[in-house]
Order: sequence, then C-alpha cells, then structure tokens
Amino acid sequence: MFKLIGVVAGYWLLGFWGGLLGFFIGSFIDRVRVYGSGGMNPLQNALRQAVFLETVFISMGKLAKADGHVSQDEIDHVEQFMQKLGMSAEHRLQAIALFKQGADPAFDIAPTYARFMAVCGHTRNLKDVLLVYLIVMALADGHFHPAEEALLIDIAARLGYDQATFRRMMDMVLNQSHFAGQQADPAAALNDAYKALGVSKDSSDTEIKRAYRKLMSQYHPDKLIGQGMPEDMVAMATEQAKEIQVAYDLIKKSRNL
Repeated sequence: MFKLIGVVAGYWLLGFWGGLLGFFIGSFIDRVRVYGSGGMNPLQNALRQAVFLETVFISMGKLAKADGHVSQDEIDHVEQFMQKLGMSAEHRLQAIALFKQGADPAFDIAPTYARFMAVCGHTRNLKDVLLVYLIVMALADGHFHPAEEALLIDIAARLGYDQATFRRMMDMVLNQSHFAGQQADPAAALNDAYKALGVSKDSSDTEIKRAYRKLMSQYHPDKLIGQGMPEDMVAMATEQAKEIQVAYDLIKKSRNL
C-alpha cells in the first residue's frame, strides 16, 4: 500500500526520480509493517535463520532434560521434527549437537536468548512461533511436568511475554492439537475450537473472524520466510495453520457463517 502511495506522492512532488524514491521508501515501510522492524533488512535473513534454528534445538534439549531425564517420546518428537525439516546429514549432526548442548544441566540458556532477541526479537512472528514449537515439544510425551512449565515460563519471559499471555498461548496450542489430522472429539470439539482460536462461545462473529485472521497471518509462509524462518521449518507452521483452519471451519458451521 505505502509503495503505491510513495510512487504517486513522489512523482507528483519531484517527477520520475521522486516516484522512484517514493517506491523505495514505500517498500521499506511496507516491509516493516508486515515483518516488523527486525525483518526489514532481507540481507540478514541468513543470520536470523541460523539463530532461530540454534535457539530451537538448544531449547528443545533444555526442555527435554527439564524433568531430569530425556524420554523416548521426546527423542522421537525431535527425530520427527528433523525428518519433517528434511535436514541433510550434516545439518542433522549440528542439530543433535545443539540438542545435547541444551540438555547439559550446566548449560545456561541466557546468552542464547539474549542473542535471539538481539537478532530476531523485533520480527513480527518469530517469537510466537518459537514459543509454540516449544510448547508442542513439552506436550510430546503426554505429560506437562512442573519443571517444564517453569522453564517455559522463564523462556516466555525472556521473549517478553508475561505469565498470563504464556498460559493463554499454551491453552490455545493444547486445543489446536486436538484438531491434528482433523480427528477432533465430537463431544468437546466445538468448545475446543473456540479455545484453539483464543476466543469463547460468547465472542461475536467479528471477534472470531479477527482472531482467525490474526492466527493465519502469524503462520503465513511468505511472512515467516521474510522474517527469517528457515524455509524447511515452514512445514511445521503450515501444520499448525491446518489445525487452526479445522477449528475455525467447525465454528463457522455451527454459526452458519
């Protein structure tokens, strides 16, 4: 939008060169609006991708070890995660090394998150997606250990979220998971669908549509890649978006939207 405004305004004020200048300024503004100030420089995408991946696997290791031992379910979840990413043998070795690094009880995650916030903290959605991935990881073994919850609350705080926001996100992710593979429990499906979108049965149609659009925008592949998410990891975000879509379709059907 600002790209077009910039061209028109620049051309009207300064002619051809003004229009060209307006185009670049407008493009810059549009990028900041879509990706956040941290994603405005596409030349730093490679750095953001590297830092995002590093933070994900170190955090997964720390989370898996939080309750004192790494369960087979958690190991299987990480293995499935890497398979979905389609990692090369070399990258798998790097990811495993990062996971083990994070799983070391003596490892301090503070510098990892300080770096993540410095490089990715001002992007529009990378913080949200990172925290969602870690919540999914914590639920991988079917148990939510108090030590895992404490670590996630600490990580959420490092990402700038208070406990109320974190718990709301956790509740949404838990209920979104009920729609994985479109196999929701019919008896509780509609109630779960509202929770998956972060709304209630008393929310208006407008509020529900707004919540749905915000979530789908959060997981939009082009936006995530533009902010610095590795392209391989977009598949994970797409799965999350599918769960949200199934929940929303159920609400639409119940309300005749």
